[in-house]
Amino acid sequence: MRFLLGYGSCGIASGAKNVLKGLEGAFENTPFTVEKVGCNGLCFAEPIVEVITDDGESILYGRLTEESAIALGESAKNGSLMEENRLTEEELNFLKGQKRIVLSGCGKIDPESIESYIENGGYEALKKALELGSDGLIEEIKKSGLRGRGGAGFPTHIKWQSAKNSAGDEKYIVCNADEGDPGAFMDRAVLEGDPHRVLEGMMISGIAVGAKMGLIYVRAEYPLAVKRLNLAIEQMRHKGILGEGIFGSDFSFDFRIMMGAGAFVCGEETALLASLGGNRGMPITKPPFPAQKGFRGKPTNINNVETFANVSWIISNGGEKFAEMGTEGSKGTKVFALAGRVKRGGLVEVPMGLTINDIVFGICGGIKDDREIKAVQMGGPSGGCIPKNLLDTPIDYENIAKTGAIMGSGGMIVMDEKTCMVDMAKFFMDFTSKESCGKCVPCRIGTTRMLEILERIVDGKGNESDIDTLMELAESIKIGALCGLGNSAPNPVLTTIKYFKDEYLAHINEKKCTAKKCTALISYTIDKTLCKGCSLCSKKCPNKAISGEVKKSFSINNELCIRCGQCIASCKFGAIKIESGVK
Repeated sequence: MRFLLGYGSCGIASGAKNVLKGLEGAFENTPFTVEKVGCNGLCFAEPIVEVITDDGESILYGRLTEESAIALGESAKNGSLMEENRLTEEELNFLKGQKRIVLSGCGKIDPESIESYIENGGYEALKKALELGSDGLIEEIKKSGLRGRGGAGFPTHIKWQSAKNSAGDEKYIVCNADEGDPGAFMDRAVLEGDPHRVLEGMMISGIAVGAKMGLIYVRAEYPLAVKRLNLAIEQMRHKGILGEGIFGSDFSFDFRIMMGAGAFVCGEETALLASLGGNRGMPITKPPFPAQKGFRGKPTNINNVETFANVSWIISNGGEKFAEMGTEGSKGTKVFALAGRVKRGGLVEVPMGLTINDIVFGICGGIKDDREIKAVQMGGPSGGCIPKNLLDTPIDYENIAKTGAIMGSGGMIVMDEKTCMVDMAKFFMDFTSKESCGKCVPCRIGTTRMLEILERIVDGKGNESDIDTLMELAESIKIGALCGLGNSAPNPVLTTIKYFKDEYLAHINEKKCTAKKCTALISYTIDKTLCKGCSLCSKKCPNKAISGEVKKSFSINNELCIRCGQCIASCKFGAIKIESGVK
């Protein structure tokens, strides 16, 4: 019997260390051991333990504590696994409908053991790649139809071919692990849960383009990923899989890890290269492209984590097998990180072509508290908000682009009826303006002006001409910005104006926030029929805006009220209401 404990960042943050302590204590002086694995994607139920019985049955336990972990361990010793904390059939639907390639090892193998990876077929694709050679590899990637999973969806084989064709005595492979979108955590989970898969993909790319060095640019906010990458590289070197004459061939390769400081703009490949070279992360115009002149001025192939994580599967199974999945223009699978108001948030990997509704409702169980879905933000700050009536859009690069959003790296933030779309646009514009490198005027100044207008609107000080000004600024930034960050920065604003213009007009003309979120455009009232006069709300109010006598109804002075929500959180009788509009 095996016990696999999810020990990625999400599991550890949820209490996996206490679960480990509980299980190890229960298993003392027994043959049972706990295997630490990465995140299996069911983040909504962490901490998770998967029990694999002697006859191969898989039983998932979720939301464990140290006490319930001890109980699980005791039940295993007694030969009868407990029923408590088992994930329900409904929750297990999360895994149905998925097709796991990139995530196939996450939650299944020990990410800190190269033997665990090799036992599951690891580095067999590398051996096959050495036999296929450069032209054979690029041909397989071409057959697969693999497109870059970092957001732009550029055909991978063209990048590889371009780097191969570029003359140079040195060439480099760069993995872009600078995952900076709010709500995105796909790359982190793969690096923490299956680092060798990414490293193997990079080495295969090295054979294809003629490179001997792989550089991994990962943000310093991912300490566990960095630790496991370093350990994996050390183990590879010990096994002779790195260095000179790998597997008895004339191929040599090695890795270096570079930790970035967390600048969102460094997700853009030329800014990333500048940072790799020790300079400030700022983009440059293209051409030349990195494939011609990249790191240290040498030909460089850059792909992101998920792209490289697909490579070994494609080489092992054949490009045509990969191309059988997906749509005509978007082949294979895509990993998505589901966050926000969805019931079962986590990591989902599905064939291209499913709809957003298939994922949100079919796999992730719908909306928390059974509220109405309003929109899904795709592509992070560079993406857009897709409204409820377009959620049957097939997920592929072209169809998502038609909505005004982008596929991006795969983040999906689900929003319900209580989300203010103007406030959401302001949130993303605030993020983008702060993350702008400042090199070009359209992005540096334009995003700041757009943010100022959005702040006026949510404060109830906007006018209808502001909408036209926002759209004019947005189009100017899209045309004039130097890099992809600036070009796409206006997308959240443009899509919210396109699909939710009525909310902008309500903020401007009626001075109301229909979602009751913008503090300047709402007011708090106490329903006298429900108020019991307990005075708790008055005691919790930090601004002394609530007054009244004990055992009599209280009232709120909205001139003093700062809409902090402390009173609502403290009221046990549901007497305090939020109203749209200012009193």
